[in-house]
Amino acid sequence: MTLTKAQIKSIANLGLKKFRNIENKFLIEGERAVRDGLNSDYNYELILVTKEYLDKNPNYLKENKKVEILNNNDFQKISGTVNPQGIAAVFLKPVQNENWMNEIKTDLVVCLDCVTDPGNVGTIIRNCDWFGIREIILGNSCADLFNPKTIRASMGAIFNTNVFKSNNLSEDLKNLKTKSYKIISATLEGKNIFDYKQREKLIVILGNEANGISNEILNISDEFVTIPKKGAAESLNVANASAVILAELTKEM
Repeated sequence: MTLTKAQIKSIANLGLKKFRNIENKFLIEGERAVRDGLNSDYNYELILVTKEYLDKNPNYLKENKKVEILNNNDFQKISGTVNPQGIAAVFLKPVQNENWMNEIKTDLVVCLDCVTDPGNVGTIIRNCDWFGIREIILGNSCADLFNPKTIRASMGAIFNTNVFKSNNLSEDLKNLKTKSYKIISATLEGKNIFDYKQREKLIVILGNEANGISNEILNISDEFVTIPKKGAAESLNVANASAVILAELTKEM
């Protein structure tokens, strides 16, 4: 089939959270991200490619169904990048189980509280994937998991991890504490992460880029950890800090 102007506009609108929520779909771009998505449990609706991409990948039409060829002008309309790779796909947003907390099984969980920058959220998810952490909780004020910038920064890691959305983070964390999880919050003042020896079931809280973790979450935390400072910088980027903390907590896993 040939996509109409209205259909192309509808796909382009998936760059906005409002329309992603209405359509329950999201758009991903790039060869690697599309491949990871197709190899995951996510369901896709349509693959979009340019003629130039097909010329370089002539078997793509044979290997995949539901492929639509767009001219460069139309592809640029749906793309969120300056130099698109010529391949994108529309995926269906998964439906989260109402009892999602019952799906939390692993001994180390990462939780983001008010991390609003999609690049940071995506990078933290990528870091989690690197260190083998499969369960991540996003508080209600975090950047949208399906924001194109989040997806790009995750480098496909959203398809390798289980990311849960909490609409009431403090209450959900309290419930998880009844399942023997200890909550440790990363702050500017706390135990040196390199001296942290606890290896219980942990939920690691990472907070807002500017304001840190909310008081509501700090008040239910069991312990606080920090990365010791050696220089004059005021703070570490939260995504960079996550890599240091996770490297330390997973070194004996």
